[in-house]
Amino acid sequence: MDEHFYQYILEKHQHIEAVPPNEIIASWAVKVLRLLYPEQSKKVYTSAQQIKGEFSGLEQNLLTILNDTKACSNCDNEAISKSFFDALPNLYTLLNKDASAILEGDPAANNKFEVIRTYPGFFAISFYRLAHELLTLEAPLIPRILTEYAHSHTGIDIHPGAKIGEYFFIDHGTGIVIGETAVIGNYVKLYQGVTLGALSVEKYMKYTKRHPTVEDHVVIYSGATILGGDTVIGHHSIIGGNVWLTKSVPPHSTVYHKPLTEVVKNNLME
Repeated sequence: MDEHFYQYILEKHQHIEAVPPNEIIASWAVKVLRLLYPEQSKKVYTSAQQIKGEFSGLEQNLLTILNDTKACSNCDNEAISKSFFDALPNLYTLLNKDASAILEGDPAANNKFEVIRTYPGFFAISFYRLAHELLTLEAPLIPRILTEYAHSHTGIDIHPGAKIGEYFFIDHGTGIVIGETAVIGNYVKLYQGVTLGALSVEKYMKYTKRHPTVEDHVVIYSGATILGGDTVIGHHSIIGGNVWLTKSVPPHSTVYHKPLTEVVKNNLME
């Protein structure tokens, strides 16, 4: 290769700001979740002071990550870190409600331990909840790193900017996509392959609502695609599998795809 190419790559290395590896950032989030949920960890604590010390250390870890990221020159990283951990009890309450929604909504779920330890939906929702809080606090870059980490491990792609209510249930989950400006209400259940996407991906639409609104108590079955910022799925509606929607539906609707399926009996001699 040309020597100029090597020089060009060297200059890029010299001018780009150092950012902690994604694995370090994701590891911090995993530690937060394992501290909240011993179901995901084998570490044993014997006093509340130990727990307090662990949270204090994780708060300092977050501050270090924010400082090292250097993606924002005028951010008050100390305030962001403190505010995040001040909000953690509320996040924990939300996550417990998500775990309850999964346990109560899935006949295959035996107990909360199983949900918290094994369900990819709960894993993806957990990372989303942490990332969304950091995004709300205007922490740069880290929220997207966290949700992409969960995406890579579960196949569930939730943008940290999406607004998702209580008792959120993702069943199976592989292939789910939830866009940045999507709004999801309470007691919503999504199956695998659901897309809450945009009708257009033009760059000029960055600051407009591009993704659907899903109201409370909606179930969306596998493979359904719902597009557009003006599209609203009314509360207590059911959206069937493989439905393609680009317009709103009123509350208590049932929307289904009607494929043509034929069964032909073979006339084979017995």
